[in-house]
Amino acid sequence: MKNPLRISCLATDRVGSAMLLVLLCCFVVLPTAGFAGEWRVAPIKLELGSDARSGVISVVNEGTGKFQVQMKAFLWEQDADGKDQLTETKDLIFFPKIMVFEKPEERILRAGIKIPAATKEKTYRLFIEEIPEPKKADGTNIAVAIRFGVPIFVKPLKEDPKGEIAKLELVNGECRVTVKNSGNVHFIITAVNFTGKDLKGQETFAKKLDGWYLLNGASRVYTAALPKQSCAETATLAVEITTNKFVLDGKLDVDKSLCQ
Repeated sequence: MKNPLRISCLATDRVGSAMLLVLLCCFVVLPTAGFAGEWRVAPIKLELGSDARSGVISVVNEGTGKFQVQMKAFLWEQDADGKDQLTETKDLIFFPKIMVFEKPEERILRAGIKIPAATKEKTYRLFIEEIPEPKKADGTNIAVAIRFGVPIFVKPLKEDPKGEIAKLELVNGECRVTVKNSGNVHFIITAVNFTGKDLKGQETFAKKLDGWYLLNGASRVYTAALPKQSCAETATLAVEITTNKFVLDGKLDVDKSLCQ
């Protein structure tokens, strides 16, 4: 019995890494010919504006097998919880829409904007997705289809990067910090550091979390659970939000009744 499967993997640029990493894999029923050659894209993001309304992305085939990729553009927004929301859009102009590689080579993808941003940055993701070659075969065939989401930032006429700690609280032994982008352009949260200290200033707790892009107008909550003993010994909790543009600091006096 034939049981063709395709594994479709979404990849994107990670903060703190120059490589594009696989984030999500899902199974889709589709006949396929297996995994094509290795390939990559560069740069991992584009920044456009009134002075540069277009840019280029290189798609490099480093394998020897034939394969093809297709491109799709999405408006990139974030909801009230800071989760990414993607909506297919025609705001971006890009060419070509499909590339076919027969050998190891580098091809150029050109992308541009129809209308520049005015007061707030516009954000998009241009996806470059591998299309596995169909092949008639018996049995189970598994292919990995890689999809790269290249961020495209369209800068406003005047940039005003700004962020704030909107809320810092301790709830049931969990420290929660809400970071808000109150400016008109994105910034990248590179690290969130939680530190607890007792009345003598000795460290009782420490935790570091990785960050991500925070688009203009969006907020995101970061949490760190304190072990019961650590919470009971902690007098103050401090949080430091490191970004690619500035550093935010917050401090909280611990109410022991909130450690439960």
